[in-house]
Amino acid sequence: MRAASLRLQLTLWLLLPLLGLLALDAWLTDRRAMAAAHHAFDRTLAASLKSMREGISLRDGRVEVEVPYLALEVFDAEAGSRIYYQIRDDHGVTITGYEGLPMPPEPVRSLYRTQFYDAEYRGEPLRMAAMPLPLHDVRSARTQLVWVLVAETTEPREQLAQDILVGSLLQELMLVSLALVIVWFGVQRGLRPLRRLSDAMTARGPDDLEPLADAALPVETKPLVLAVNQYVARLHGMVQGRKRFFADAAHQLKTPLAIIQAESELALREQDLPGVRTHVERLHGSVRQAAKEVEQLLSLSRLEPDSGYAPTLRRLRLDTIAQTVALEWAPLARRDGVDLGFEGNTAVEIDGQPDLLQEMLGNLIDNAIRYAGAGAIVTVRIDGPCLFVEDNGPGIATFERDSVFHRFYRGEASAARAGSGLGLSIVREIARLHGATVALAETQGGGLTVAVRFPPAS
Repeated sequence: MRAASLRLQLTLWLLLPLLGLLALDAWLTDRRAMAAAHHAFDRTLAASLKSMREGISLRDGRVEVEVPYLALEVFDAEAGSRIYYQIRDDHGVTITGYEGLPMPPEPVRSLYRTQFYDAEYRGEPLRMAAMPLPLHDVRSARTQLVWVLVAETTEPREQLAQDILVGSLLQELMLVSLALVIVWFGVQRGLRPLRRLSDAMTARGPDDLEPLADAALPVETKPLVLAVNQYVARLHGMVQGRKRFFADAAHQLKTPLAIIQAESELALREQDLPGVRTHVERLHGSVRQAAKEVEQLLSLSRLEPDSGYAPTLRRLRLDTIAQTVALEWAPLARRDGVDLGFEGNTAVEIDGQPDLLQEMLGNLIDNAIRYAGAGAIVTVRIDGPCLFVEDNGPGIATFERDSVFHRFYRGEASAARAGSGLGLSIVREIARLHGATVALAETQGGGLTVAVRFPPAS
């Protein structure tokens, strides 16, 4: 499918309204031209009526008519027009002139008042003027009303209106043509900043993720530049996240892989079967630790703000998920000599993604079991839309409670324990995706309490 041209679309959007306005103006000009023609020619009809009125008199009860030559001579100069006149009494009897000339549709009987109207006579359109004229006979003291009618065919008027219309249209077409040329050059010039922006983007290298400068661009293009810069910023964040992931993976896996290699070499040299088993057990532990660190690195890379990941939240029971995860971790807690319990009998609904919530709670329980140590008590508790994981272990010093959320940070109490320092970073990112907050506090009697507060379900 061929892409639409912005230049062509702008031209059409400007051309079509101009043509519509031209058509409307042509219709209005035609009306105005005909009105102007009527105004001009009606004055001639009125002058003819006045001239004819001077030649009409009443003598001895008879209407005498002497039509002056000048009354009709004025029309001779109008080529193609025909003149009709009629003088009739108030009863419709023709005194002189052409029979059958139509009277006004609504005759106005005001004396000496000229009334103009359109009519048809012998199949021809006419413009007519009618005047009621009172005649007074001095001898008999009688008064009689007669009607004086003068008509002209409309060819001269139509020709004049057409000449006015054609002249006006030619002028307007010339102006529209000039306007289109101006619009075309204006569109060309107006799109020049977009071409410069396109050239600037094309000239960039594959690794150039700097924001576009908008200082020299029109105000209308700044939203586009802002959107492009926002996209470039997100892309830059994703690239930096990938680089950070690879750097973290290389750093974190270096030690486990070195241990795996060393233990495997020692196992190959060992002749005694119990000694081989010892090395294999250490090898297995290093593999498990490396696998866990890779899993945590992948999870953290997916959850970071720059990754563009958006969870699919739905209504769910927080207490049910917490209880399920606590039951899954109970055997591991018993193996390490930790008493893991769950408290929460009230149904609590939040908006969340189940697998992320399970991963978050799993990291909290794992940290509590790992760092609280054998003989400790770990409790998972639900209180409203709040999740608490409490232990009575050594806890975390107050000055470290912000730092432990940073990736790979190992506090003083955890220095001797195996771990990667990614658990609480993952917890914080999952909480952020759910609009929740994470806070660390000291458990009553000693230990650490991690509180995750979720917003109410929508």
